Amino acid sequence: MQILDTLRTDTRLRVANGVSWLTAQGGDHPSRLLHWPWRENPYPTYRRLREQGPLVSSRLPFRTATTRAAVDQVLRSRDFGVVPPGYTEPPAQFNTVDLSFLQMDPPDHTRLRKLARPAFSPRNMARYRAQITEITTELLDTALARGEFDLMRDFAQPLPITVISRLLGVPERDNADFVRIGYVLGQALDGARSARQLHQIRDATAELELLFERVMAERRTDPREDVVSTLVGQADEGELTPAELGSMCRLLLLAGFETTVNLIGNGVMALLRHREQWDRLVADPDLVTGAVEEVLRYDAPVQLTGRWAHRDTDVQGERVRAGEQVMCLIGSANRDPRHFEDPDRFDITRADSGEHLAFSSGIHYCLGAPLARLEGEIALRALARRAPGLGPAAAPDRRATITVRSLSAFPVTTGYR
Repeated sequence: MQILDTLRTDTRLRVANGVSWLTAQGGDHPSRLLHWPWRENPYPTYRRLREQGPLVSSRLPFRTATTRAAVDQVLRSRDFGVVPPGYTEPPAQFNTVDLSFLQMDPPDHTRLRKLARPAFSPRNMARYRAQITEITTELLDTALARGEFDLMRDFAQPLPITVISRLLGVPERDNADFVRIGYVLGQALDGARSARQLHQIRDATAELELLFERVMAERRTDPREDVVSTLVGQADEGELTPAELGSMCRLLLLAGFETTVNLIGNGVMALLRHREQWDRLVADPDLVTGAVEEVLRYDAPVQLTGRWAHRDTDVQGERVRAGEQVMCLIGSANRDPRHFEDPDRFDITRADSGEHLAFSSGIHYCLGAPLARLEGEIALRALARRAPGLGPAAAPDRRATITVRSLSAFPVTTGYR
């Protein structure tokens, strides 16, 4: 019976993927974002979608918000939520991983977000700065000594995973497992495409739960000044359930890992492809704050997010009915020429780069944005100061995802010139 269920699930997933592929081949631009080769560089497709209007329909059951004004409106509007009205169990390909309040509407979203907020307070950011600087120095000492290294494997991945592990209070011996698990769960944000992938996602989730259960048990007997200790105390006081505790730890790990890994990887790639911008940063590392904001605008780590209309409404003059799903194209919004002058130009001194939507908007604005910015600034500043001759040693490899825009490998050399 289990084998039969697996075959049925696999068939449904592959049929759904096949339908979207055929729709993409038929010229449906929203569908094309889900598939290679359009997924590799989505920005030309975004441009075509913006030319069609602020809200574009697809032959698949969703619409796309394409302009900055439309995306910002949907993300801020209380007419939309992350959960469909009259919520029922979602299809198997999308019911992949529970990410706590990221997938909740008020009041549960408000309650759980409030419990997690203190971890990212300004006071804690100041405390984290010294730790991030120390980790960055150690990683670069090892990587730069070799002359050639993989930016992703040797720097962009271990930096944020070590930071978020210390923040949560997770032993660093588990870092390699967290990178592997985070990689699988990051792909899950696009939904599963086969029964095999669905099993991989669920196995990774179960493995992560066991890791956190062990850490939670340790913190109950040996509490410390870390996030897991705080959350365990809140759970024991009845402020959140055991299931909510587990899903919140999962969210903090994945969000704290994926966003910063991609910020560093996409940022270094953009800087090295626009050599004059890298040279400006090397000459004046204090430009790093603007550089981070421009990276977030130019090649956002998270490219899209979905919302559901909870009531009849309109978006930039386009009618949206209750129950319709709208995909908010963050990557398109950040390249909208109606808002950003010459938006395809990468410029770390751009005055309005901070008006991007890379961290979303409204009540779901990324709670960890201050930490991602801080890690990005420290990482890029250190690279500019210590490796001014940094350059590509080979072409980077990209992960086959669209929600998360990420590199899997990027060989670089310190002797580019």
